[in-house]
Amino acid sequence: MIMELTSEENAALNGEHGDTLQTAYRILVATGEATNAEKLIPIKWAHLSGVNYNTIGDAGEQFLRELSKDARVKVKATVNPMGIDFDHISEFNHIDDEFIKKQASIRDSYIRMGVEPTFSCTPYDIFDLPEKNTQVSFAESNAAIFANSLGGLKTNKESAFSALASAITGKSPYSDLRKDDITTPMTIRMKMDNPNELDFGMLGFFAGKVGDTSVNISGVSQPNRRSCKALCGGMGTSGTCAKFQFIDSEDEKSEKVDFGKEEMNEVFDELNTAEKGDIITLGSPQLGLEELSDLSKMLKGKSFEKRCLIFCSRAVQEQARTLDYINEIERAGGEILSDCCTCLTPLIDTNETDAVTTNSIKGAYYLNNSTGVNVNLKPLTKIIEDETK
Repeated sequence: MIMELTSEENAALNGEHGDTLQTAYRILVATGEATNAEKLIPIKWAHLSGVNYNTIGDAGEQFLRELSKDARVKVKATVNPMGIDFDHISEFNHIDDEFIKKQASIRDSYIRMGVEPTFSCTPYDIFDLPEKNTQVSFAESNAAIFANSLGGLKTNKESAFSALASAITGKSPYSDLRKDDITTPMTIRMKMDNPNELDFGMLGFFAGKVGDTSVNISGVSQPNRRSCKALCGGMGTSGTCAKFQFIDSEDEKSEKVDFGKEEMNEVFDELNTAEKGDIITLGSPQLGLEELSDLSKMLKGKSFEKRCLIFCSRAVQEQARTLDYINEIERAGGEILSDCCTCLTPLIDTNETDAVTTNSIKGAYYLNNSTGVNVNLKPLTKIIEDETK
């Protein structure tokens, strides 16, 4: 489909407003034509990926360094986690100096462009969401799914390039989940009693594999925030599906797929590759204030028996310190890290760690497949029971 552009958009595409805007509009037009978009529409918020040096490498670092000389964001823009927490580098002796230098360059490039330095995969834990049906452009998969499914916003599962182009132009292609007339042809029937956050993460991973762009989920009431985030994280990891909704009654016309013990065990067997972990990681997606509150209560009078890395955004960490949640967690031996995440961080590598214990399906997938570290999967209550004294 050939997109209809305004005269101003055409002028920018033709280079009349400079190379930076021309590049951004080229990205948006290519994305729009690939997704059968009829036009570009305004957005109010862009959440960017492509921040971790481990994922974008030298080419990405150089691209951002050059782009940031001229580019400035036009709308509210937030950004995904980096690979490290610069405040805690000295506690991880194996981090390469070159990585630190290049990661700092990437950080500085985004800040020069006017991006808010949130370095979080959970912007919905930091900011109040805009009014329902607001168009946004989120590149982080769990954030896009959360925005569509629980926040009432509209975004496709954007790429690093398309979200950055949207931040610079304030526009995004009008296609797929941005429209009001999307169909949801599949219903996943939850067949588990009293599911915990790990079960919801596995449900999400399963849904991401079998669903298209959107699925219905029946057989479960609205879960707590930790389970909702686990569902979003699992779904964003395994496929293209970027929206779910909980339903009470099933559409007779929709395809029905069951998620019961057999399906759950298949996901578990795929991702659980170790009987125990050398360290514990919590926070993929990063933990929010409510989750840190729950964790601090669970750790009363207890101490971790092995190293435990806990990931949250810096904004949430500051709030949690004020409320005294962090003191209790650190007293128990938990190490609070901000600006980074379990996924794709050099803080965890095979030279230092053979296996990680976590309750995160998203974390398990990336630890197994990108870092090469084995994973011992447990729900949070079981981790506290087994790994503390």
